[in-house]
Amino acid sequence: MPWQIYATLMGSAVLLTICQQVAQVLGEPLERISVERVCRAFSHDGRAVPCGACDDLVALLVEHATLLGLVKRQRTHHRERQALESIIWGEP
Repeated sequence: MPWQIYATLMGSAVLLTICQQVAQVLGEPLERISVERVCRAFSHDGRAVPCGACDDLVALLVEHATLLGLVKRQRTHHRERQALESIIWGEP
């Protein structure tokens, strides 16, 4: 039973590391990257590597980020809040 916990923790750590790398390359905050969509995109990578289309997972995800829906939409409430915060605190 403990090996299942370790496997889950290792898988989650790898997934979050890939999400951080994708966010960094796209220039988006990590909160806007959908972890579930990145996990689903592994199947696309599994098909692309044998075909020779891409050797790097992060490069593939960044290239098809819009198609795969990796970046979450910014909701109206969040846009209003961000505008208010930029008025109060200035641009980051």
